[in-house]
Amino acid sequence: QIQLVESGGGLVQPGGSLRLSCAASGFTLDDYALAWFRQAPGKEREGVSCISVSETHTHYADSVKGRFTISRDNAKNTVHLQMNSLKPEDTAVYYCAAGPIATMTGPYDYWGQGTQVTVSS
Repeated sequence: QIQLVESGGGLVQPGGSLRLSCAASGFTLDDYALAWFRQAPGKEREGVSCISVSETHTHYADSVKGRFTISRDNAKNTVHLQMNSLKPEDTAVYYCAAGPIATMTGPYDYWGQGTQVTVSS
């Protein structure tokens, strides 16, 4: 069964850090571009970051540049999102996705179920 499973979300104070992970099963991430999206209550889903198959290209939303870092570990079939200097406006459900091209909009073939990130004091 093909699955992407996110982990690492939770409640953190403003200025804190979290590291999200997304593990794949049933397929290999080596041949896929990977991305993180998020959706806050009442808002549309938005692209946060993406990384190409070769890792030579990464993109970030302007709102997270300099604070978030995407990385992939093909040996562990996993993609990560390191989130530093978190702000209340980063609160959202975060989703990982795998697809043919690294874009901030998609399309992506496979999606995880999401992990909640809440930034609050």
